[in-house]
Amino acid sequence: MAGGGVAPIGAGGRAAHYKGGMTGTVLFIAIVAASGGLLFGYDLGVTGGVEAQDSFLIKFFPGVYEEKNSPENLNNLSPYCVFDDQLLALFTSSLFIAGMVAAPVASYFTRRFGRKVTMLIGGLWFLTGGGLNAGAQDLAMLIVGRIFLGFGIGFANQSVPLYLSEMAPSQYRGGMNILFQLATTIGILVAQLVNYGVQDWDEGWRLSLGLACVPAAILTLGGIILPDSPNSLIERNQKEKGRKVLEKIRGTTEVDAEYEDICEAAYQARNVSQLQAWRNLFKKQYRPSLVLAVMIPTFQQWTGINAIMFYVPILFSSLGTGQKGALLNAVIIGGVNLVATFVSIYLVDRAGRRKLFLEGGMQMLIAQIAVGILLGVSFSTYNTSNLPESITIVTLVLICIFVAGFAWSWGPLGWLVPSEIQTMETRSAGFSLSVSMNFLFSFVLGQCFLSMLCSMEFGVFLFFGCMVAIMTVFVFFLVPETKGVPLEEIYGLYCQHKIWSKVIPPEIVAANLEHAAAAASGLQLKSVEAAEYPSPKFSPSNVKDTPRSSNDQ
Repeated sequence: MAGGGVAPIGAGGRAAHYKGGMTGTVLFIAIVAASGGLLFGYDLGVTGGVEAQDSFLIKFFPGVYEEKNSPENLNNLSPYCVFDDQLLALFTSSLFIAGMVAAPVASYFTRRFGRKVTMLIGGLWFLTGGGLNAGAQDLAMLIVGRIFLGFGIGFANQSVPLYLSEMAPSQYRGGMNILFQLATTIGILVAQLVNYGVQDWDEGWRLSLGLACVPAAILTLGGIILPDSPNSLIERNQKEKGRKVLEKIRGTTEVDAEYEDICEAAYQARNVSQLQAWRNLFKKQYRPSLVLAVMIPTFQQWTGINAIMFYVPILFSSLGTGQKGALLNAVIIGGVNLVATFVSIYLVDRAGRRKLFLEGGMQMLIAQIAVGILLGVSFSTYNTSNLPESITIVTLVLICIFVAGFAWSWGPLGWLVPSEIQTMETRSAGFSLSVSMNFLFSFVLGQCFLSMLCSMEFGVFLFFGCMVAIMTVFVFFLVPETKGVPLEEIYGLYCQHKIWSKVIPPEIVAANLEHAAAAASGLQLKSVEAAEYPSPKFSPSNVKDTPRSSNDQ
């Protein structure tokens, strides 16, 4: 920052003058790009299903198969411990540790080469991983394929939510971004249907794992044919191209106000290298962005959702439903997940993020506690792993209630809000941190859930219920409402927030409030030069020939 006084962060004040709305171009872009979510969801849904198939266990995990079907263990082994095997858990969790490693690399590619290139690389990784898994001959080949899939998810999950947020008109950004989560839920349901359909095939799991290449091909094609976002193009100093893309996706040439906001935010970000972006993220003025970037994806995993989605066929198999019944229950839960996501798409830009967070949190809390109590009482009463059908039906209903609450709250919002809350100075680093935290705790819970289920038994659901209570309180006090707020004006929410405004240095709060008020009053420069270099802290004569920092390369 330069000039007298304290420079404001981000842009602000012009949102009321934005023109254009939803166009067919934006809708097409969103559908193709959201195939990254289809990849993510398919892998989440396919994992537990193939692990419940005997042919898969016999080939890769014969010890688990023998223990599961041993006559000696049928009566003596706790139903919570049937599938407690660390190598089996590694098959699930290796994908996420690879995603966590890939996320910072993907962050660099997202900023240096653009969102679409990053999506293309993610699609290629996924094609390779899907092929290896479908043709796996031993456990090592299977795990390597999972790692490659993890690299693909790291690149896709880093780029797609950002891309959707930047392409969408601000008033539709929530619903557009949730297309990523909708595609995720579709991927989960399709995977569960495929698992159910091939359960009696000889090595049907190969088709289940190999079909991941279909959405991977769509994402790869999208990375070739889709335009990059205006924000990314302008940040990489391709202003003319960025404006043309902005005009095309908004369906109008009257984009001066939005273009000026993007240019202003991009100018501040352009002279910040990737390393500086990470350093900025840990400065006091960006403390709200840092805390939310870490806690929202962390809490999303501690709802217990991925553990349940990974292992729901195994969970119901442990309750005595058998392979076919377990896979059918997984399909039912996947269907509920998909339908509930449409609720979120409809409400997110109407009711807002906070209301969905809070209602979903209460719903998940009640369902988790109810499942824990039901299983605890049932196993102590019946003393068998083959519970009465009525108990498994009630358990299924309660898990569906939990999944529905997640699907219209923490599921989509756990990706949407982290993509919204960063300024241009920290966006690539901040969202990379969010993706890494999501993958880290997906790995931790994927690796530990079977052992937690074995040691804590029904208490594992009470544990996740307590975590949901904590995160609901966190949202109530610390998560601002981002509905309808342009990305370039997000920082102003922190400056007006009851708690975060006390965390940010007061001089920065004052500077941003003053800047926003001046912009809203029409005091911004309106010349062509001001559109290219719109920050009021710099005159065009001072910055026109300023070279891009070599650190940005």
